[in-house]
Amino acid sequence: MNINLNFSKMHGLGNDYVMIDESESEIIPENKKSEVAKELCTRGFSVGADGVIFVNPSNKKNADIRFRIFNADGSEAEMCGNGIRCFAKYVFEKNIIHSPKMLVETMEDIKELSLKVDNKEVTSIRVDMGLSTFNPPEIPMKTDEEEFIDKEIIVDRNPVKITVLSVGNPHAVTFTDDLDTIVLEKIGPLIEYHELFPERINAHFIRIMSRGEVEMITWERGSGVTLACGTGATSSVIAGYRLGLLDEDVQVHLPGGELNITIYQEDNQLGAFMEGSATKVFEGTMELNI
Repeated sequence: MNINLNFSKMHGLGNDYVMIDESESEIIPENKKSEVAKELCTRGFSVGADGVIFVNPSNKKNADIRFRIFNADGSEAEMCGNGIRCFAKYVFEKNIIHSPKMLVETMEDIKELSLKVDNKEVTSIRVDMGLSTFNPPEIPMKTDEEEFIDKEIIVDRNPVKITVLSVGNPHAVTFTDDLDTIVLEKIGPLIEYHELFPERINAHFIRIMSRGEVEMITWERGSGVTLACGTGATSSVIAGYRLGLLDEDVQVHLPGGELNITIYQEDNQLGAFMEGSATKVFEGTMELNI
């Protein structure tokens, strides 16, 4: 079956996505979403992106709209910080949601978002990323440790010190003084597919510039090297705060731009707000065989 697919291309600090509006009706059948996402994300042969985001109605009474994201490899992710900012800008500027404050259903939970709007254009999005967990079964991670904080794993016969946590999706954070020696294309997939992580994991490497400023590079689960990762920036700052290395307000420098992370505490757990921009690149129509 051939369909004419209307889509938008957006990015959050260079982390780019194909946006598909299914708020009124389903366009891509459920059993084809993974396959279509993989096809659309293939650079050089299709639109090209780090992922595909679907705008779906929410069946939950306490949510305004539903966010779904599929990675470039076709796997569905629980959450994406850069993606949800693009989602918020898209649904507001398309008049799908009319309020600059919205409750967005994700696979993990419901996120509260606040938009800064100038002349009907969204200039910045603040997301309550929710509470983190360092509990290995919730990440998930195969270990007998109660928490895996600043501990070593063996990667390609070499020890790598990581802190592992989840903010709705799993992250392994390594603090280093020298990002230039990190070969993401080599070490990234080795950590992502490490036997300790049954559902794979995102890998981040962080250089601390000061207690309020860090530099970060990322290997993203299902997508590879990316220019930015919002949940990764959030997790990395939470990890640094937990280790006593960072303050509550931190600016994160990523290859694609900057994010601001603010830590809060609730019920003896660490949570965070993430704030940053999102950009519409273009809109298009393509013939798709599904």
